[in-house]
Amino acid sequence: MKIEQRIEELGYQLPPVSVPAHPYRPVVVFNRTAYISGQVAKQNGAVMMSGRVPDEISVEEAQKCAVQSTLQALAYLKQEIGDLDRVERFLKVTGFVYSQPGFGEQPQVINACSRLLQEIFGEAGQHARSAIGMAALPTSTPVEIEMIVALRD
Repeated sequence: MKIEQRIEELGYQLPPVSVPAHPYRPVVVFNRTAYISGQVAKQNGAVMMSGRVPDEISVEEAQKCAVQSTLQALAYLKQEIGDLDRVERFLKVTGFVYSQPGFGEQPQVINACSRLLQEIFGEAGQHARSAIGMAALPTSTPVEIEMIVALRD
């Protein structure tokens, strides 16, 4: 089964991509490795939610943002490489969570990204990972996710 069919079978859809508002590339490919810039959850071109976890945004809401950020990263990856079936393996995921002082459940939030990648890509979706609490993120988004991905020729 093709990866995009798998995404649809799971009930998800890759969001549309846009030109970045800042001077960077969403994905850089070098030596069969894709480096995906940090992605925040957007819907219809706007930030999906704003707020700090867990006092302004619940863990569950932040998990929804992690899923949407993951789908957005995959959409940019597809735009860059043409076909998600070229993914050989996810090497590293770094998840940043806008966190209230004393909050220590960042891994619970980023688990939503990890689970989704494993549901879509199976063994190839398993990855090394960091889940980091942040004092702030752009536009007060609760989650930002970046990835490193090995590609097939």
